[in-house]
Amino acid sequence: MKRIVALVLCLVLALSCMSAFAEEQSLVIYSALNEEHTEAVCKAFEEKTGIKTSSVILGGGEILARIRAEKDNATASIWWGGSCDSFIAAAEEGLLLQYTPSVKDKLSFADENDYWAAIYTGYVGFVVNKDRCAELGIEVPRSWADLLQPELEGEIMMASAAASSTGYVVIASILQVMGEEEGWKYIEALNKNMFQYTERGSTCIASVIAGEVAVGVCFAHDGITNQQAGYQDLLEVVIPSEGTGCEIGSCAILADGPDQEAAKLFYEFALSPECQELGPIYGANQFPSNSDAKAAEAAQPLVGVAPVVYDPVWAGEHKNEIIAQWQEVTGQ
Repeated sequence: MKRIVALVLCLVLALSCMSAFAEEQSLVIYSALNEEHTEAVCKAFEEKTGIKTSSVILGGGEILARIRAEKDNATASIWWGGSCDSFIAAAEEGLLLQYTPSVKDKLSFADENDYWAAIYTGYVGFVVNKDRCAELGIEVPRSWADLLQPELEGEIMMASAAASSTGYVVIASILQVMGEEEGWKYIEALNKNMFQYTERGSTCIASVIAGEVAVGVCFAHDGITNQQAGYQDLLEVVIPSEGTGCEIGSCAILADGPDQEAAKLFYEFALSPECQELGPIYGANQFPSNSDAKAAEAAQPLVGVAPVVYDPVWAGEHKNEIIAQWQEVTGQ
C-alpha cells in the first residue's frame, strides 16, 4: 500500500512539474509559411504541450536578416519554413543550434551536422493565367525558354532573390538546370520581360489572378492552393520541361533564443507526421519530409513531370555571391 501511495505521489509530482514547465515556457516562432497554417500548427503544439506559442510571419530572406540583427538579443527561438539555403548560410554564421531530431532517419533531407532539418519539399514552377495568355495570343508557357517570348514583356513576376527565399531558390534552380554560364545569360534575358520583383514568394499569384501579368514564377504548390480557392479554370500550374529546382523547406532552433527546451519540443513536433499532415488542410500542398506523413493528393500530378535538379548545399554555400550577382544583373 505504501508503495502504491508513493507511486501516486510521484506521478502527481511529475504532472505538476510538467504543468509548471508549460506555464513558465513561451515560444516565439519566426514562420515563413502562410498565416492560417502557422496558426493551426501553433494551436496544435499548444494543445499538445501546454506551452504558449506566438508567431511572426516573414519571408525567408527577412527572417535571416532579422536573426542576424538580433544575434545578441534574440526574441525568437524557432525558425520554421523557408528554403534550407538560408538555413545553411545561418548555420555557417553560428546562428543555429546543433540538435539531432529523434526522427532524422525518417526525413527526406537533414543537415549532416544537425543544424536544420527538412519539413517539406516544393517544386519551382509557373502559375499562368490562361485567359491573359489568350489575350496576348500565345500558348501557356511550358518551358523556361517560353518565358523569353517578346509577347511576355512586362508580363512576368517573381520574388526578389535578395528579399525572399522563394526568389533565391528560383535563381539557384535556373543556374543548376542550365549551368552557371548559360543560366546567367538566361536570367539577364528574363529580366527584360519582368514586370516586378516582390518581397514575398507567393505575392505574384494575386497579380496573375487579377490579369495584371500572365505568369508568376514561384512554387507550384502555391499555385495549386490558389486553384483550390476557386481559380481552377483560370490558372494552370506548370513545371518547366527542361527541368526545375525545389525548395527544401526547413526548420531550426535559433542558437541564442530563449526557452531552448521548449524550442526542442516544437522542433520534434514540426518534424512529426502529425504536424506535417496539417499542411494540406490549410493550403500547404508541399510534399512532407517525414516518410510516414501522407502527402497532399493535389500535388501528386507534379511528380515525374520534369527532372528535379537541386543541390541545397551548393545553393547555400554560394548564396551571398549569387544574390550579389543577381542584383547587379537586374539592378535590384
